[in-house]
Amino acid sequence: MAPNALYFSVLELVRKNVRFFLVASLAALALRLLFVFRFPAVVDDSRLYADIARNWLQHGIYGISNSGQIMPTFSRLPGYPGFLAAVFAIFGPNNFRAVLLIQVLFDLGTCFIVADIARRMFSERASKAAFLLAALCPFLANYAGAALTETLEIFFTALALDLAVCGSDFFRKEIEPLSAWRTWLTCGLSIGACILLRPDGGILFAAIGGYLFFLLLRRIFARRTSRPACPQRLSPVFRAGIILTVATFAPLVPWTLRNLHTMHRFQPLAPRYANDADENVVPGFNRWTKTWMAEYTSVQEIYWKLPEETIDLAQLPDRAFDSPEQRRQTEQLFAEYNRDHDILGDLDSRFAALAATRIRSAPLRYYVWLPTLRIADMWLRPRIELLPSDPRWWEFNDEVVWLTVSIAFGIINLAYVLAAAAGLLRSREVAGIGLFLLFVLLRSLFLGSIENPEPRYTLECYPVVVVLAASLFSPIGKSNR
Repeated sequence: MAPNALYFSVLELVRKNVRFFLVASLAALALRLLFVFRFPAVVDDSRLYADIARNWLQHGIYGISNSGQIMPTFSRLPGYPGFLAAVFAIFGPNNFRAVLLIQVLFDLGTCFIVADIARRMFSERASKAAFLLAALCPFLANYAGAALTETLEIFFTALALDLAVCGSDFFRKEIEPLSAWRTWLTCGLSIGACILLRPDGGILFAAIGGYLFFLLLRRIFARRTSRPACPQRLSPVFRAGIILTVATFAPLVPWTLRNLHTMHRFQPLAPRYANDADENVVPGFNRWTKTWMAEYTSVQEIYWKLPEETIDLAQLPDRAFDSPEQRRQTEQLFAEYNRDHDILGDLDSRFAALAATRIRSAPLRYYVWLPTLRIADMWLRPRIELLPSDPRWWEFNDEVVWLTVSIAFGIINLAYVLAAAAGLLRSREVAGIGLFLLFVLLRSLFLGSIENPEPRYTLECYPVVVVLAASLFSPIGKSNR
């Protein structure tokens, strides 16, 4: 289905249910404006993106201000700085209020897109449920009020998934209209937008590409077992894969060429630790962190404090030490860091040696149990990181209002996840479910491999969560497939 047809499909759905969508949209708008005006989040990353955007807009240099100079950078991909530059050009520099209000519109668009996915895969009733679940989701609304990449990333993720579902329809119908290839072209461009916003947007390409490969294998098998009068053509899937791949990576070409020309380095994505070429990283410390890190609280209390703040060793969990000798060794390392706030060179090497010792003594803990705990923490933790709530909510020593918010957010998040799991079990035979499951699995496995488990990293999966949860509202066995 071509993008314009997708637009008219959503429009037709709204026309048939004007009152419902009007009321639900007003509720969604009110919730998001509450976060924009009451709890706007302009954090350090927001200011860094804005600095790049201003320099790009005013001086034509994609760079960071440093001691009165503008230093070219590749530490951040150009998607979000480009968005900020466009908003600042129209509404004025540093107009974060305009940024957040435009993000609200994108988030409302996400609600309509997930409704369209649910309608195509299940029923109109499921579509309305999906819209309501997305419209009233406090986590999506909260990030619409944050000057970060999440809202745009979620929008383009939902759009790419919707277009992939639409495009796969043509394979089942054995037709190849021009609109089919426009659909895969736009799907690829949507994935490209995800990657330009965040490098982990490439996981979406892996999921959709992997799903196309599965469809191709299934067609090959069907060709060998079907009657000659009922052939399964392979060329449509091949062409879709080629169009998807070219459209996904073409937007990265200008960025890669710019880095080759300006930075003299082949860098098609941002570096793993979002650092510039002249910035040092601490691989030893990061590896040691992965030998015990399992929750977001430790990210705030330990990981984010490097390299400028003093670290309180008492905030390390007991699982960071395997023996009294290891505790003493860790105390010595942190004493040296806290003295100079410098962890480079020999100190980082000693952290690496400590990490190697811990990994050798418990490889399953490092490669299996801790990644599993990090994944669980990102999926199940109350999503309160942008609010004034105490991250250690389970200690029940926060103000009553914010403790209540933390518990409520935790219950709401758990309800969404459990409803999605139930929807998956109920609808596992529906075409397209495999794509959703593959995307969630790939993204979760990737997130388990990083040392900083932030709950926001699973929000890109929420279009899938909402659609699967909404399938519970579709009659049993009912599907538009």
